[in-house]
Amino acid sequence: MRPQRITGLVLAGGRGSRLGGVDKGLVEWRGRPLVAHAIERLAPQVDRVLISANRNREPYEAFGHPVIADSLADYAGPLAGLQAGLAACTTPLLATVPCDAPGLPFDLVARLLAALEADNASVAVAQTQGKFQPTFLLCRRELSAALDAWLAGDNRKVADWLRQMGAIAVPFADEAAFANFNTPEDLA
Repeated sequence: MRPQRITGLVLAGGRGSRLGGVDKGLVEWRGRPLVAHAIERLAPQVDRVLISANRNREPYEAFGHPVIADSLADYAGPLAGLQAGLAACTTPLLATVPCDAPGLPFDLVARLLAALEADNASVAVAQTQGKFQPTFLLCRRELSAALDAWLAGDNRKVADWLRQMGAIAVPFADEAAFANFNTPEDLA
C-alpha cells in the first residue's frame, strides 16, 4: 500500500451571492449537485477528500466525506476554506478545487504535483490564458502557519497570497475546464 500523500479539498463554503444566496455546491446541474461533479473528478486524483462547507452540513455529509467549516466568521472567502483544509489535512499535500467547476481536469492534481516537485515549490496553481485559476491549487501542509499569519493581517485575496508564497503557475490549455458556474445563466 502506498503512503497517503494528497488530501483533496472541495471548496463549497461561500455565500452564493451571485446565485441569490443559495448554497452553490447543492445547486443541481445535469441532475446532480455541483459538488457531486467536483467530487467525482477530484476523488480519483487524491488519497482522501474533504468538503469545506459553512452551512447545510447534513446534505454535504451525505456525500460520504468529512465536512469542515471555516474558523473565520462571515464567509471570509476561499483562503478561509484553505486554512480550515490545512488544519484538517493529515497528508503532506493539499489540493483544492471549487465546488462550482464541474469540468475540472482529470489530470489536474498530477500536473500540479509534477510542477511542485520539479521546482521544489510550496504551492502550484493552475493557469489559463496567462491568468491564475487561484482556487485550483496544490500546496504543502507546512504553509498553514504562513496562511494563518496572512489572514490575521485581514488579507483575503487568493491571488495575492499565492504571489506572496511564490506559487508556480502550471499552464492548462483548456480554459473551459476551469469555468465556474456563478450565475443562473452559467448553469443554463
